Amino acid sequence: MSASDAPRTPDLLAHWVVKTARGQEMIAWYGTVFGARVVHEDARIAFLTWDEESHRLALVKVPRPVRWLFPLARWRRKVYGIDHLAFTYGSLDGLLSTYERLRDAGIAPVWAINHGPTTSLYYEDPDGVRLEFQVENFATAEATTRYFTTADFAANPIGVEFDPDHLLTRWRRGDAAADLLQPGAGTRPGTTPRAGKRAITWRTL
Repeated sequence: MSASDAPRTPDLLAHWVVKTARGQEMIAWYGTVFGARVVHEDARIAFLTWDEESHRLALVKVPRPVRWLFPLARWRRKVYGIDHLAFTYGSLDGLLSTYERLRDAGIAPVWAINHGPTTSLYYEDPDGVRLEFQVENFATAEATTRYFTTADFAANPIGVEFDPDHLLTRWRRGDAAADLLQPGAGTRPGTTPRAGKRAITWRTL
């Protein structure tokens, strides 16, 4: 295939759309998590944004009786279809300060794990849509790609869970980010974190 025949890839991810019967709860949650503001809302739909894009999230409002489907929607994600959306912070500072702000607002991650390539915190919105907030553990994409070919990654492609409060404490006291991005850096002394397949539970799945 010549360069001219190569497929054109999109320049960016513009937005995503969620059908929900929890419109106001979702608007409030994304307002807290992303600082989202409503740019349009009516009885059927709401458009939200938090940056220069006209809208990043659209909420299609479905009737309240559909609420009985909520458990089915959450379970479906655990076994089939799209699992989550991932958002990258440019630094560990950004990831942990966000964790601290959301924790203090009563929003906790459902999973905290160092995957090897990334240090990641997973959150779920009121409808169970899962969002991964991550920071890259390697300085370049090339270094990350090389890590994918190592025996360490082959032995544990899932990662090592960590305690975000302990990682936050180490960050607050001035430990180097390079050290904090290592697997096991967020493990409290005297504890053994779940790692590899053991880190996959019904809660984290």
